Amino acid sequence: MAILNRSLSDIATTIPGASAFLHHLDINFCLHGMVTLQQALELKGLDPEEVVADLAELEMTGHHDEVAINWDKEPRMKLIGHILERYHARHREQLPTLIFLAAKVERVHSESTNCPHGLSELLRDISHELESHMMKEEQILFPMLAGGIYPNGPINVMQDEHLEHLEAINRLCRLTNNMKVPAGACNSWRSLYIGLQTLVDDLMRHITLENYFLFVPPKAIAENTGCCGSCQ
Repeated sequence: MAILNRSLSDIATTIPGASAFLHHLDINFCLHGMVTLQQALELKGLDPEEVVADLAELEMTGHHDEVAINWDKEPRMKLIGHILERYHARHREQLPTLIFLAAKVERVHSESTNCPHGLSELLRDISHELESHMMKEEQILFPMLAGGIYPNGPINVMQDEHLEHLEAINRLCRLTNNMKVPAGACNSWRSLYIGLQTLVDDLMRHITLENYFLFVPPKAIAENTGCCGSCQ
């Protein structure tokens, strides 16, 4: 089972659907991307055979909106373009709709014990912080990376902000009981939690791509993977 020796960041970004699957298992590939799947499963006390079988099924079916790409062998500009189109643009579409739905659910179901009070405010904070983060990347860091410059200061700032995004995700999950739709929930409530799950999966994959691929100089990636580096 060679996949057990692969890193979490590799699995999460090359197997369509794996990021959501790992998140469901409470395996944090954003913070521990260099840990192997074997190590992560041992720490969680999970059955390797069962997990490997599930991942193999994901690889075979591939019915997801992500195409499996080995990003450590792709040009920087291609990865930057992918992040801008697939994640930055997507987040800007997702959050206004989710804020609207959260406000509606909080208003209509305010007396329900399952009502996620404060969710719309949390989403507004996430939207504000994420927009500021993405603008700094688009205007400052990404142009430098595209030119082959890897500035430690700006990269460290973005990675620190990634930790803040992950903490916001944790708050969101606690507030919504991990997006578990309560019995008898209306269509708006169901749509909200489905959308939130998609946002969380997208944001975690987004962070992983940047931390373990985009922010790492090609030479360092080559040393870790055995790639000659010429493909960068």
